Amino acid sequence: QVQLAESGGGLVQAGGSLRLTCTASGTMFTINVMAWYRQAPGEQRELVASVTSGGTTNYADSVKGRFTISRDYAKDMVTLQMNSLKSEDTAVYYCNAGGTTGWGPYDEWGQGTQVTVSS
Repeated sequence: QVQLAESGGGLVQAGGSLRLTCTASGTMFTINVMAWYRQAPGEQRELVASVTSGGTTNYADSVKGRFTISRDYAKDMVTLQMNSLKSEDTAVYYCNAGGTTGWGPYDEWGQGTQVTVSS
């Protein structure tokens, strides 16, 4: 089983920055993709950014040029650096990881961390 632990959310003024981190833990697992999703009140959960084991990144159009996703492969960690934050970035941000364990594939979610951007 793989567990994800998130940190770094909070309250920030528009134009400010926040950094989210997510660390995976467990036994006998590999990670193919790590990603950040977000869900605003009344909205569906959406992909913010993802990074593969090969380092390929993908971003939602709404965050391109402002957010950067990166992985620390040695620590099984993914970081989302969020700059130039806007009020519409306010949401609960969820870490997601997919890969395999000794028992088969997995797709796990973190508990979510609140990001609030005040205008």
